[in-house]
Amino acid sequence: MSGTPAAARACILAAVLCAIWCTLPAFAPDTPVPWGTAVLLAALGLGCEAAGRRSPSGGPGPVAAGAFLPVLLAASFLLPPAAAALVAVGGSLAGRVEQPPYAARRIWRAAQLALTCAAASWAYAALGGPATLGGGGAAPDFPRALLPACAAALAFSLVLTALDAVVLAAAERRPVLRSVYELLPPALGPHLVHALAGLMTAVLWRSPYGPLSALLVLLPMYLSCWVFAQYHREQAAHRATIRALVHAVDIKDTYTRGHSERVGRASVLIARELGMDDRRVEGLRFAGILHDIGKLGVPTRVLRKDGPLTPEERRIMELHPEYGHEIVRGIGFLDEARDAILHHHERLDGSGYPYGLSGSRIPEFARVVAVADAFDAMTSTRSYRRARPVPAALAELKRCAGSQFDPRMVGALDRALRRHGWSEADTAVTADEPREPQGPHAPLESHTPLESHGPRGPRGAAAGARRDAPPVPRARSAAPLSGPSRDRRR
Repeated sequence: MSGTPAAARACILAAVLCAIWCTLPAFAPDTPVPWGTAVLLAALGLGCEAAGRRSPSGGPGPVAAGAFLPVLLAASFLLPPAAAALVAVGGSLAGRVEQPPYAARRIWRAAQLALTCAAASWAYAALGGPATLGGGGAAPDFPRALLPACAAALAFSLVLTALDAVVLAAAERRPVLRSVYELLPPALGPHLVHALAGLMTAVLWRSPYGPLSALLVLLPMYLSCWVFAQYHREQAAHRATIRALVHAVDIKDTYTRGHSERVGRASVLIARELGMDDRRVEGLRFAGILHDIGKLGVPTRVLRKDGPLTPEERRIMELHPEYGHEIVRGIGFLDEARDAILHHHERLDGSGYPYGLSGSRIPEFARVVAVADAFDAMTSTRSYRRARPVPAALAELKRCAGSQFDPRMVGALDRALRRHGWSEADTAVTADEPREPQGPHAPLESHTPLESHGPRGPRGAAAGARRDAPPVPRARSAAPLSGPSRDRRR
């Protein structure tokens, strides 16, 4: 525990002392405790934790997904508070801990769950829960048994969340109310389900069929938790795949390191403002992060070239959306994100690339990523120019809405930024080493002209993959968006 902050150590010590105080009544001579039930439940919980500890690393095991909790709640229903607290200790100490400090985390978890089980058992007994379980020839009292069980689940969630909030405040100085607000709502639903499973376990335990019949409830719950854990492992594998691809781009094109992650965050802001469901929001995050994956197919000499690109090199750079689409073609979970990778440089007026799509023919994901991409290009500090203020970047996007960008996406980003803001961490320097501006094009004003032309005509912000070098002249009208179009690393 040497690496644990002093305040966190004090919090753990206080929790341990409170847990010991809660368990002391179980050892009083005049306290009737069904030790056989307590030992069996403790052994069952220990088995669940041991199975979870043997599950593959890199993702949550069955216990982490909740297979241990029905056992704890069944103990809260079948045992007095002091004995229920004891049941939680063994399995908690034996469970797998993913991050150091391991000893401190195990001790904290044991004390936390002991206090939580004691609170749940007290709430259950206060509402007359034990009398509703039946046993001794009496039938269980349904639906009256549901009220104390739900109260116990609520007490379980409240105490568990409160203790988590306190230790986070001690270890990380996070506001307690903020932690409660973030942790409590997601916990209530699962804890209620676990309480119902624990209630069925307790009813069967008290029935003439005895403790073995409780496995009829716990085994399906364990299997469902295993399936849930498999899903989370699959999601973890997806995230690892994304991280590997982005890391490969960062290694090849270090100049815009961090750009992809910020585009992913901006894309998520737009998606949520548009009311997309969670699956599509996650898909858009992947799309934003991977929109420049095609740079892996662009020669390094072109990506890192100092000075202007030749028309031929610009044409090579314009192939990166198609390269990106080919790279991710076989990754099934990307789904709509593949369209965004291919078409994020298309323009509403049809002058974009690679296929010159226009209007609603451009996939929705691509229209979102185009706005997020241009916004980050303008608000990121580069070695050759300072970042534009967020209001100035939004004004430029609005000026180009309808010709280059989808006005609906621009409006969504505007509303999202008004609500959530854009932190300084999101506008960090993206070049590896800041350099002094050189040459006649060095001043900021020289990098934000009111027009910019690419090798295939005006590109505006959609030409973000180009360098900041002077563009090749074309006898076509000026592009509407200037700042990002001169950004060589979008």
